[in-house]
Amino acid sequence: MKDKMYSVEEVADHLGLHVRTVRGYIRTGRLKAVRIGKQYRIAQADLEELTGRERPARPAPGGAAGRVEVSSIVQIDGIGHAAADRLSTLVLAGVNTGDPAETLRVQTVHDRERERMKIVILGGAAATADVLNLLEGVLGGDNGLLAGEDDDD
Repeated sequence: MKDKMYSVEEVADHLGLHVRTVRGYIRTGRLKAVRIGKQYRIAQADLEELTGRERPARPAPGGAAGRVEVSSIVQIDGIGHAAADRLSTLVLAGVNTGDPAETLRVQTVHDRERERMKIVILGGAAATADVLNLLEGVLGGDNGLLAGEDDDD
């Protein structure tokens, strides 16, 4: 069963907190959230974890006793704002259409001054490898996806 996702405003209203307080919880890691576009979404299980309710333990895929989680940071230099937006959309769309059992947490950040993008990936090894292969294919290929910078903004 898939968790219901809440907006920051819905969580703030539900908990009787100010929206800025909820965003602060997300920034400090006290509340897990996924950034989709310019908005955060909070899973019901993560909201319950914040409020102290017990989460039912999920069995590990394939009956394995432990779960492997990978943390990866990909840094891309020399990428303009428009290309970074396109790449961010591509990666987030790929992650959000994948297998719900292998959820990844992905965050993208672009530094306009340095023309540098960082993509932070947290999740299972196989799903992380899929995202890294996607990035390799997009960045390594001469497909024109990142060409044609039109940074007017």
